Amino acid sequence: MPVTPSYPGVYIEEVASSVRPVIGVATGVTAFVGYVRTGPENRAVRVDTFGDFERRFGGVDRDSELSLAVQQFFRNGGAAALVVRVPRADARAASVTLLDKIGAGAKSALLLDATSTGAWGSGLLLDVDHDGVADGKSFNLSVSDTATGDTERFTGLSADPTSAAYAVALLNDPDRGSALVRARAGAAGAGRPVPSGTAGAAIGTPTVDAAKNYRLTVQPDRPTKPDPNDPAKTLPAVAAVTVTVLDKGERLPSSPAGVAALLQRKINTALGAADGAAGLRVRVTPTAAGGLRVLGDVDALVAPAAVDAAFTVAGVSPAGDVADGAALLGLSGATTNVGRFSPVGAKRLGQGDLVTGSDGTTLPGTAALIGSEAAYSGIYALLKTDLFNLLCIPDATRARHGDPGVVDNGLDPEAVWSAAYDVCERRRAILLVDPPPGVDDPDRALDWINQLGVKGPNAVAHFPRLRIPDPTDGFRPRTVAPGGTLAGLYARQDTERGVWKAPAGTEAQLRGVTNLVYPLTDTENGVLNPLGLNCLRTFPVTGTVNWGARTTAGADVLASQWKYTPVRRLALYIEESVFRGTQWAVFEPNDEPLWSQLRLNLTSFMQDLFRKGAFAGRTPREAYLVRCDAETTTSDDRDRGVVNVVVGFAPLKPAEFVIVRIQQLAGQSPS
Repeated sequence: MPVTPSYPGVYIEEVASSVRPVIGVATGVTAFVGYVRTGPENRAVRVDTFGDFERRFGGVDRDSELSLAVQQFFRNGGAAALVVRVPRADARAASVTLLDKIGAGAKSALLLDATSTGAWGSGLLLDVDHDGVADGKSFNLSVSDTATGDTERFTGLSADPTSAAYAVALLNDPDRGSALVRARAGAAGAGRPVPSGTAGAAIGTPTVDAAKNYRLTVQPDRPTKPDPNDPAKTLPAVAAVTVTVLDKGERLPSSPAGVAALLQRKINTALGAADGAAGLRVRVTPTAAGGLRVLGDVDALVAPAAVDAAFTVAGVSPAGDVADGAALLGLSGATTNVGRFSPVGAKRLGQGDLVTGSDGTTLPGTAALIGSEAAYSGIYALLKTDLFNLLCIPDATRARHGDPGVVDNGLDPEAVWSAAYDVCERRRAILLVDPPPGVDDPDRALDWINQLGVKGPNAVAHFPRLRIPDPTDGFRPRTVAPGGTLAGLYARQDTERGVWKAPAGTEAQLRGVTNLVYPLTDTENGVLNPLGLNCLRTFPVTGTVNWGARTTAGADVLASQWKYTPVRRLALYIEESVFRGTQWAVFEPNDEPLWSQLRLNLTSFMQDLFRKGAFAGRTPREAYLVRCDAETTTSDDRDRGVVNVVVGFAPLKPAEFVIVRIQQLAGQSPS
C-alpha cells in the first residue's frame, strides 16, 4: 500500500509486478458422449484412468461403444477424459417409499429415487434409525451401494418441511446431499420414517442366573416358499433358529457394544448352520437408549431375494434350566421391520411402493445424443465443462445388432456431427468424425467423405474402422469406430512432442488394434488423402499407424489455411491460452501501460513456444508477432472500451510429402 512519510528515515513499499504469465492450457482432454450402463447421466464427469471409469460407469459393456472407446483412449496414452452418459430411452430409476409406521393407516414419509436410471439402483440399501435424534420428527439415514461399497450417512434429518434439517432439502443439496439418491416429499401430515430392523428396550443391568441357558429365536421372513396348504400364499423358507445368548455360567458383557457383538456372533453362527439360510446374516448395534438393534445384513449376491429380510426376534418360554434371552436383552415384544429398505423386495411393513431399476432395451438415438441446450443434456452437457480439446461420439455410428454393416435404427450420423461441430466451434475443440459401419472400402469412403456435411477446420475424419479384442466376447476381434483410439494417440503425441506435432507417422502407432477393416494400398491412400480423409495404415514392423494429418477442410481443392490438423490445433491452443491468460485485463485503464503489459506477457508466452519448436522461422521475428499499441487500438476503440491485440505465428506444417531426388553421376574422373 502507498506509504505516507511522516518522519525522517527509510520507508519500504511493495509494488505489484506487471508480469502476469500466460499459462498454456491442457491439451488432449477428450470428451466422450454416448451410452454407458451406469453412472451419472447427462453430466460431464472427469475420469483420469480407466480404473476411474470402471468405478464411476461400470467398465466395458457389450452394448456400450463408448466404454470400448474410453478403454482404447487410455490404452493409447490418454490422460484425462470427460464422460457424458446418455441412458437408454426406456431406462428406469430405482425407487423406494419409506412409511411412517407399520400397520393400518401408514403414510408415505419419504420417497427416495436413485440419482440416475439403470439396474444399478436396485443394489441400493437404506437403513433408518432414531438414535440420538433431537425430537420426534428427526431420524438418521444410511445409504449404501452394494456394487461399489460406497456408503453415506446423514444424521439429524427432519420430516418437518419448516426445519433447517428438512430431509428433502438436505439430501438434494448439491454440496452436502447424497450422490446415490434423490429425495421427494411424502404425504401431507406424515411423520418420520420408521426405523429399519428390530430395536429393543434398554438393557440396563439385568440379573443373570448362572444356572440358566438364556435362549431366543430368530425368524427371517425372506426368502420364501409356496404354502403347501394354499399355493396363493408363501411361507418363510428358513425355519426359526434357536440361539443360546448365554450358556450356563457365561458372563454377560458389561458394555452395550460388547453385548451387541456377542449377540451378532451367536445369531450368525446359528443362521450359518440352518438349512436354506446361505447368505443370511444380521448386524447388531447398540442404540442411543442403551438397547440393541438387530438389522439384516444379507449378502446380496448369495441371497438376492432376501436383501430386505425382516428378522423377528422372539422369546422362549422358561422351563427348567432355560430362561428367556429376549426378555434379558430387552428384545421381548420389539417391533419388527424390514432389515434394510431396498428397491428389490415387496411392499410390506415399513416399506411402501417399490420400483426396480432397469437399464432399458432401446439404445439412445439421434435426439438423445444431441440432447437439449436448454437442459444441458447430451452433447450440450459439455457447455458446462471448463475445458475439452477433442470430442468423440462413438454412438453416432453405432452398428445395428445382428447387422454390423448398417448404422443402428434411430441414428442420423450427419445430424449428430452437425450439432457436435457447433459445440466444438464454440469451445475451441476438435471433433473426431468416425466413418459409418458400411464404409468399408475405398469407393464407399470416397462417397462418404465427399458427402460429409461437417467440412471445417474443427473436424478430423479417419478411415477405416478398427478391429480390436472385445473383452466381453472372449477377446475375439470386434469392429469399432476409430475415434477413441485416435484421441488417445493425439493426447500421447501432445505429451511427447507437443500439440504442433502432427499425430501421424511411424511413431503414431495405434495400440490395442488387431487389424483394420480394410488394408489400404499406397494408391488408394493417394486418392483419399487429397480429399481430407486421414488414412489408417498397417506397415511391416511398424504396425498399425495413423497416416494422415488433415482436417475435413484439408481437401486440396479448398485451399484452406487450416488444412493441417497440427496447425489448427496449435491455433486453438494459443487462442484458448490467450483467452484465459488475459482475463485480468478486463476493466483495466485502456492506455499504454495496459498495452505494454499485454505485449510483455504474450511475447513471453509465444517466445516459450518458439523455443520448444512450435513455429517455423529461424528467429522470433520470423516466427511470431505480438502487437498491441495505438495503431491496433484506435481512439474509437478506446471510446467503445475495446483493446485490440494482434498475435500471429508462422505455422510449422508437417512434411506430408518427402521427395528424394537421386541423380546418377557418370564419367567422373578420379581425383
